Amino acid sequence: MEEILKNVLPPGTFQMQYQFANGEIVDAVIFVKDKIIPIDSKFSLENYEKIINTSDPGERLRLEKLFRQDLKNRIDETSKYVRPEVGTMDFAFMFIPSEAIYYDLLVNKVGAVQIDTRDLIEYAFRDRHVIIVSPTSFLAYLQTVLQGLKALQIEENAKIIKSNVEKLARHLNSYEDFLRRLGGSLGTAVNHYNQAYQEFKKVDRDIVKITESDHQVEPVALERPNEE
Repeated sequence: MEEILKNVLPPGTFQMQYQFANGEIVDAVIFVKDKIIPIDSKFSLENYEKIINTSDPGERLRLEKLFRQDLKNRIDETSKYVRPEVGTMDFAFMFIPSEAIYYDLLVNKVGAVQIDTRDLIEYAFRDRHVIIVSPTSFLAYLQTVLQGLKALQIEENAKIIKSNVEKLARHLNSYEDFLRRLGGSLGTAVNHYNQAYQEFKKVDRDIVKITESDHQVEPVALERPNEE
């Protein structure tokens, strides 16, 4: 199972032997944004192999019952990791390491023996929120998870770009406001300059009268900056 996770998911998006706050450890988890998907892989093949190898009808019947109970116990055990209140998704994966067993579960058959397992698969999904997977079906599920992770990354990148554009817009607005105020200050300074020069011209006329000189200062008027 670990190799499948490594081959499909990017580093950092899953963790083996994940420990919950209460100390319980699940075989693996997948991180999806702020949620986790628990994965249990402790399914025992012992009773399944005994069913295949025995030729005694009575022993086979006994082993069938044990196998069903093993399967149900594993489903119930996996379901305890479904804890939305502490950040898990509302389902968990139960990994069965054998394609043959997974197929047998789907067709209600273990080897040559008919055994009712389909209702347990439905029980797992409907009542316990557990999805039973084989290596192949698990790979398919992981591809779906991977696409979801990529979509989340695109969404996060879009959020970052949007945030940066909004910051730039705020900075440009602040810069425009500063230039507007600077233009206003320059306009005021030009008005003061022109008024001062007009007063200086009056002083100059008084000097001309006193000295009977014909020299006069011609004030240089400045234009206000364009505020558009």
